[in-house]
Amino acid sequence: MDKESYKGIEEKMKKTISVLKEELAGLRAGRANPVLLDKIYVDYYGVPTPINQLGNISVPEARVIVIQPWDAKILKDIEKAIQKSDIGINPSNDGKVIRLVFPVLTEERRKELTKVVKKHGEEAKIAIRAIRRDAIDQFKAQKKKSEITEDDLKDAEKDVQNLTDKYIAEVDKIVDVKVKEIMEV
Repeated sequence: MDKESYKGIEEKMKKTISVLKEELAGLRAGRANPVLLDKIYVDYYGVPTPINQLGNISVPEARVIVIQPWDAKILKDIEKAIQKSDIGINPSNDGKVIRLVFPVLTEERRKELTKVVKKHGEEAKIAIRAIRRDAIDQFKAQKKKSEITEDDLKDAEKDVQNLTDKYIAEVDKIVDVKVKEIMEV
């Protein structure tokens, strides 16, 4: 089997991992994380613009995000966009900057968040297994057409399984780190 056959399979698995990381980064774990703002857009002169392109975003304390826009006229617009978003934080606007103060998570909320994290992890594993299944089906079809031998098929199945195991382990590691982060806050 040539390495090109496996490259596409591995790329799909890597993409699954990156989607998982994005989803988990967007979960509010009681810590201030500027990634939470990535999906919030502000109408800036008629153009929907991400907050991170409108000013400086800093995290001066573990539970505080400060947004300092380059154009003070858009403070109200940023504030409204944050209020409309689903991050569940009420911004405070002092006329110069917007502060987002993240409350300490309750034990119940932490447990809910860990369930959500684990669900995302399970969905990523399902996606990786689906990639494995499709790849093996492809190799079986090649065997049926006599494009590869029985030994090639067995090698391919083993290689694809090894890739699958590697990425499933990575999903587990990412989920464990996020759960630990949520429970430590």
